[in-house]
Amino acid sequence: MNTVVVIGGSTGIGKAIAQAFHAQGDEVHVTGIEAPEAMQLDVAGKHHLDVRHDHEVRDFFSAFSRLDVLVNCAGVIQRGGKEFSPDGFAEVVDINLNGTQRCCHAAHAALQATKGCIINTASMLSFFGSGHAPAYSASKGGVAQLTRSLAIAWAPEGIRVNALAPGWIATDLTSALTQDTERSNELVGRTPLGRWGAPEDLTEPALFLASPGARFITGAILPVDGGYSAR
Repeated sequence: MNTVVVIGGSTGIGKAIAQAFHAQGDEVHVTGIEAPEAMQLDVAGKHHLDVRHDHEVRDFFSAFSRLDVLVNCAGVIQRGGKEFSPDGFAEVVDINLNGTQRCCHAAHAALQATKGCIINTASMLSFFGSGHAPAYSASKGGVAQLTRSLAIAWAPEGIRVNALAPGWIATDLTSALTQDTERSNELVGRTPLGRWGAPEDLTEPALFLASPGARFITGAILPVDGGYSAR
């Protein structure tokens, strides 16, 4: 049985991944921005955590002397042009990129103890830009480079670091797009597999990257986007 922490595991992709690890018998701890009692899932531990605050992140991970898998799924996007403002840009980058780095750093010693692995959440926007979400795109590009860099730095310690790069996944984060018929049809029309992704589409790739079958894989950014980024 592995000990697994899923940051941002109370909703969306993170929740689906947390439930998948729990279903295979792992000890799973999830964090979210909401109160633990509001988290609708059955796992070993539910914790409030704001990844913007160094002390909260350090205090949370201090409880783990050993950790097999860290999954970083905390993320936000700001719509309506807010990401073009300095404040909006900084907030998105602080959560999506800096928050991921804070958690990786704080979990380092516990991952060393088990020669564990990290699975970050990048995006198809790690590979190309977005005229609507410059901060989200920049932050996810940064997550991809952080993933590659930590993979190189921590490989001698036996820690593998990879990332999933989701495409258009139907979650609360993308609800404004799924409800916009014209925009939704445009996105699905460009996706070779011809549909929106579901959070559950990320679970098997996550389980694989954490498994012995991926023992020689590190520094990889795995697209899970129905072929969207292949066009």
